[in-house]
Amino acid sequence: MGALPVFRWRLAPDGYATRRQLRALGLRPGGQDVAAQLERPRRRRGPLVAYLYRIDAAKPVRPMTPGRAAALDAANRARRTCPQCRRDAGYVIPAGLGMCNTCAFPDRTAAAA
Repeated sequence: MGALPVFRWRLAPDGYATRRQLRALGLRPGGQDVAAQLERPRRRRGPLVAYLYRIDAAKPVRPMTPGRAAALDAANRARRTCPQCRRDAGYVIPAGLGMCNTCAFPDRTAAAA
């Protein structure tokens, strides 16, 4: 594979898009390799890099099936369920804490009540 074309931030030619931009268009990369990259210079560290894909080679996003929707709901519910108290926290449990805020900081929640 040859060297990728590198463009300055916001100066990529038409026909290229990032993954997020493809998704907004209802597309996905569809197995294609990265076609180019954007670089945004920073003062103290290396440049920020964004990978670009060709829009003409992108494929449509696969439709959401009832089975996929159910699996996604179950996965999100598991991420919101506190392993300590087994309640739905209403937000994704932080991986650093490993439990809901009520279980992690019982003294703070008791003082607030």
